[in-house]
This record gives sequence, C-alpha cells and structure tokens, in this order.
Amino acid sequence: MRAIVGFIVLIQGVIGFVGLTFFDSRWGLLHRLVEVPSWAYLVIALAGAGLIMWGESAKKS
Repeated sequence: MRAIVGFIVLIQGVIGFVGLTFFDSRWGLLHRLVEVPSWAYLVIALAGAGLIMWGESAKKS
C-alpha cells in the first residue's frame, strides 16, 4: 500500500515541478489543495520515491 501511495505522490511531485518549471502553469491535483513553490514539488517527489522504496523493501522481508 505504501508503494501505491508513493507512486501517486511521486507523480504529483514530478508533474507539478515540470508544469511550473517548463510551462509556467500548475499541473496535477496538489495545486488545488495548497500553493507550493517549484522546489517543494521536488521534495514531494522525493518523499514519494522514499515511500516506494520503503514499501518495496517491506515486501522482501
């Protein structure tokens, strides 16, 4: 379950960063809830990647 949530968070972070950086518009669903700067989208993407790694490592143990 952590990996699924992590994947969704990762996607939201990546598309939010790409939208703000390259197209000067907000993409995804996260901007409807909170206003975040472009660097925060990278932090969100890293948190999603961490959740994916945590979820996948828990499967192997």
